[in-house]
Amino acid sequence: MVRHSKKMSLNSKISISLQYALNTALVCLGITLSVLLGKEIIYFIYFSILQPGIDSHYELLERILIFFLYFEFIAMIVKYFQEEYHFPIRYFLYIGITAMIRLIIVYHENPVNTLLYSLAILVLILSFYIMNSATARKGKL
Repeated sequence: MVRHSKKMSLNSKISISLQYALNTALVCLGITLSVLLGKEIIYFIYFSILQPGIDSHYELLERILIFFLYFEFIAMIVKYFQEEYHFPIRYFLYIGITAMIRLIIVYHENPVNTLLYSLAILVLILSFYIMNSATARKGKL
């Protein structure tokens, strides 16, 4: 019985230590992403005030989608702490959809790749729909 409690204590200490390491890494990642998000905002202000005639609309659109990727990752980290150390899967789906849209905008020269990216978006949207419908059914029961 004593060995079992010592083993549980050791497992508990390891688990707590790893949780602190994970939380620290996520806080550092959140700060880094916040700085990069601020950098994108400065980029938008710079180009909207100083260079209103942007040559490449694709570049601006790509930067906007990168902005949303930063935003979604930060929101996911916030949700992780709000939901007591749990990543909601829907945020991964949002990030995946946004990333695939960015790929279509940036790399649209090859029609086969564009079709594959579109199919990947469809799969992500169907996954999101299935997840939400399963959650709704569970809530009705």
